Amino acid sequence: MINTEIKPFQATAFKNGEFVEISEQDVKGKWAIFFFYPADFTFVCPTELGDLADHYEELQSRGVEVYSVSTDTHFTHKAWHASSDTIGKINYFMVGDQSGAITNNFNVMREGQGLADRATFLVDPEGVIQAMEITAEGIGRNAGDLLRKVKAAQYVAANPGEVCPAKWEEGEETLVPSLDLVGKI
Repeated sequence: MINTEIKPFQATAFKNGEFVEISEQDVKGKWAIFFFYPADFTFVCPTELGDLADHYEELQSRGVEVYSVSTDTHFTHKAWHASSDTIGKINYFMVGDQSGAITNNFNVMREGQGLADRATFLVDPEGVIQAMEITAEGIGRNAGDLLRKVKAAQYVAANPGEVCPAKWEEGEETLVPSLDLVGKI
């Protein structure tokens, strides 16, 4: 999936109290996070979505849009948003993918269950997947680490020829791969 372009899709999302139509064309031209989760009204999912909501303002300041995606409907997203304090703080897109088209496009549909895996994809402004993470059902994700990956991907995109080492944080030294570094790291 890495370095492949996202496939065409159309869906209805809940955002800021309204239902909005979105497609892959709305994604292109900016950085995007596709944040797949199994289902609304569950257990680990709201903790992850709330954590992501807490980082949304900083992601927006970096030109990143967030699309949370489950196979629930946009109506279910609206009901969950209205009934949960944690979900109620979400200002990003909550995409209804009841047909499974987007989930299948990203190859994270659970066989025979009709539910998405717990998966995250970072997409660059050209619509190309730059990072992905998939965890087992009981393992929640960390939006702080996702933000760190966004910063690294944006740095590498803006600085061709440089790479970010393990645990790189914004402002730290990067590496310039060369023959001189072989065997010296």
